[in-house]
Amino acid sequence: MGQPVVHFEIGCRNSQKTQEFFAGLFGWQMEAAGPATMISTGASEGIQGHISSLGHEPHNYVTIYVHVDDLQAYLTDAERLGGKTIVQPTEVPGMGSFAWLADPDGNIIGLWKNA
Repeated sequence: MGQPVVHFEIGCRNSQKTQEFFAGLFGWQMEAAGPATMISTGASEGIQGHISSLGHEPHNYVTIYVHVDDLQAYLTDAERLGGKTIVQPTEVPGMGSFAWLADPDGNIIGLWKNA
C-alpha cells in the first residue's frame, strides 16, 4: 500500500479573513478546533483540511499531509535524501501525531500518523 495524501493545511496571518475568503469562494464550512479551524469541503470525495495562523514564519503556505506509519523513520529518510526536518513529531491529543519536513528545494510537506 502507498502513502496517501490525507489532509491539507492553509497557513495565514489573519485566520478570520482567510476563513471568510474560502467560505465565500467555495462554500466551505468552518469549525474552530483549538488554535486551528477545521474545514469541511462538503464533498464526499477529496480530502478535508484546516486553516492555521501560527503567529510566526512561515505565515503563508499551503501544505499537504501524507499518512505514514512511522514519523521519525520518514524524517530520517527525508534527511538522507537531502531534505530537512522542520517540525519534530508532535501529538494532536486524541487524533494522532504530525511532523513537517522540507524537500531539497524547501517545499514543506506534512506527515501524519493516526493515534
